Amino acid sequence: MPPIPQGPIKLAILDDYQGIAAKHFESLKPTFEITTFHDTLPAFNNPSTPESLKQELITRLKPFTVISSMRERTPFPADLLNSLPNLKLLLTTGGRNAAIDMAAAKALGIPVTGAGEAGRTPSAAVDRKKRRGPDSTTQHCVALILGIARLLASDDRNVKNGLWETDLATGLSGKTFSTLGLGRLGGNVAKIMYQSFGMRILAWSSSLTQEAADEKAKALGLPVEEDGEKVFKVVSKEELFKESDVLSVHYVLSDRSRDIVRAEDLKLLKKSALFVNTSRGPLVDEDALLDVLENGSIRGAAVDVFAVEPLPPDSKWRTTQWGADGRSNVLLTPHMGYVEEETMNNWYEEQVGIVGRWHKGQDLLNVINL
Repeated sequence: MPPIPQGPIKLAILDDYQGIAAKHFESLKPTFEITTFHDTLPAFNNPSTPESLKQELITRLKPFTVISSMRERTPFPADLLNSLPNLKLLLTTGGRNAAIDMAAAKALGIPVTGAGEAGRTPSAAVDRKKRRGPDSTTQHCVALILGIARLLASDDRNVKNGLWETDLATGLSGKTFSTLGLGRLGGNVAKIMYQSFGMRILAWSSSLTQEAADEKAKALGLPVEEDGEKVFKVVSKEELFKESDVLSVHYVLSDRSRDIVRAEDLKLLKKSALFVNTSRGPLVDEDALLDVLENGSIRGAAVDVFAVEPLPPDSKWRTTQWGADGRSNVLLTPHMGYVEEETMNNWYEEQVGIVGRWHKGQDLLNVINL
């Protein structure tokens, strides 16, 4: 472990949109001098970010020995890490972070630590009682599916503006739910759609086998077959899109999976289909999705994640009048899948515990760039 600096140690809390972090870090004073940033500067590794803003980000972060980051809100590519000579500890949340160049951080001797997600990642930093029921992202995904199917946001807006029954809702019972990916989240959402709405479940990923899908069904307490058909039926990618009434993305972002949903896939969707993404924006060709929605080629989309976050003020997602003039209905949320009060507070508490251990020279918890 690198030597611990003497005197007040500069610690930055990044991207604290809700202003909840500072109270957790108070206990580290006066040993640590804490600065909180509530905004996010444009991503260092985004091709559209000008050099002037890259330098602004370097200038902002350069003084700090410890940085607390929140998920992928601020990416840390190798070029940025190499420009931060004072950085000795980088805190993030969750069990992985594709926006941090882990190899570069390791080469620079910077440990990167995660924070356990309530109820699933073990950690000694915060004593948690395991909760029953679905995790935050699963809840949010199901809420988005229901929200776009039942037109909750547009109906709310219309009623408040003096209108009444301006459109028709989409029923889900007995229809087909397609999950792109059948990992933890894909399986959890598929289970709810199967049990609660009687939906037929189709699944695909590049490596998914029927045997693995059967094991997933059993692990979730579901039958492997019902009425002679697999409960989680593995199909081709083409069939997944063609047959779906609701297509939901549940895939881990990597170099290989970037743009795994392409224009040719979206063109296979029914006119009545709903598209949902609560995973990561770059999994989907965003321009192709926007084109489909602007042309009204599907009934609607519910989107929680985007290629660039936060969305720029002039983003088409913000400026287009969705649901009008032949355009599809669109329901947007600002990457809220994990932003649950208890989880966020637990993460910050874990980060504080990790900083304390680091300062004492103790073994760090949840190091993810070993």
